[in-house]
Amino acid sequence: MKPVLFLLLNIILPVVLYAQITNDLNKVKSIAVQAQLSGDSNSIKLSAGPAPLTNDSISVKPFVEPGPAAVYQQTLELLLKNNIFLISNATPVATANQERKPSQTEFKFYILLGTILFLSFLRFFYTRYFNNLFRVFFNTSLRQSQLTDQLLQAKLASMLFNLFFAVTGGLYIYFLLSYHGWIPGENSLLTLSMCVGILALIYFIKFLTLKFTGWLTDYKDVADTYLFIIFLINKILSILLVPFIVVLAFSLPVIKSIAVMISLLMIALLFLLRFLRSYGLLKHQIKVGWFHFLLFIIGIEVLPILLIYKGLVVLLNKNL
Repeated sequence: MKPVLFLLLNIILPVVLYAQITNDLNKVKSIAVQAQLSGDSNSIKLSAGPAPLTNDSISVKPFVEPGPAAVYQQTLELLLKNNIFLISNATPVATANQERKPSQTEFKFYILLGTILFLSFLRFFYTRYFNNLFRVFFNTSLRQSQLTDQLLQAKLASMLFNLFFAVTGGLYIYFLLSYHGWIPGENSLLTLSMCVGILALIYFIKFLTLKFTGWLTDYKDVADTYLFIIFLINKILSILLVPFIVVLAFSLPVIKSIAVMISLLMIALLFLLRFLRSYGLLKHQIKVGWFHFLLFIIGIEVLPILLIYKGLVVLLNKNL
């Protein structure tokens, strides 16, 4: 029964709708004809169907929906107009562009990074040697010490820490000269290499001189003890100088001046401690007074460094 009713609806309903549309169109046509004959366009009232064409309606352009490109353009213009940060409606201002001149000082960051990585390498792979350094440093008596023997037996670790002292000491001297304005900007890397190389050469010559003097005077043990104290203080100093080097490289001038004063005071105290420790251990073996030992320290330690410092200052002042 339901299929039959569905079929009848599909047949009868289109016919009825078509007849209704035809009747509406006929009504519209008859009303339009009557309005044209009477000349009164206001009397036309349509209850349904399209509006009649007039002269005014012919001139109106049909509405065209904008495409995606037009919508994007309108949205972009609206955003630019209302954005308070762009201020596209304000009067344009011309600014002079200046060419940036690179300072060519990026190598400082990478050198300091490599120095800190070198210290981390030593701290990680030679932990026992690193800890024994500070234990022996704070130990008042180095004689008959097991920790001292352990340090003397670690030849490779001792050489690496001495190399680290040459690097940090050269960096500190370089930044100290740069702080006083004695380094030309175009030869910074060369000057840094010279500072590291000259410091390493000074202590290498000092090592050979003391070794030869101990062999010549038959005081090998005394020379070895004195060399051990020298390089022990140098290794401790190299570790303590790392934060001062970073401050001298990247801080403000006021902070740099404070760091220079503190670091120089620390170096002076360590040199004084080296003199006292050396004299306390060697006075019974070489039978020498403190005044003569002080003259020996000044002659072999202080004067060469002062002469090299004076030579560097004269050389750098000529290049400025």
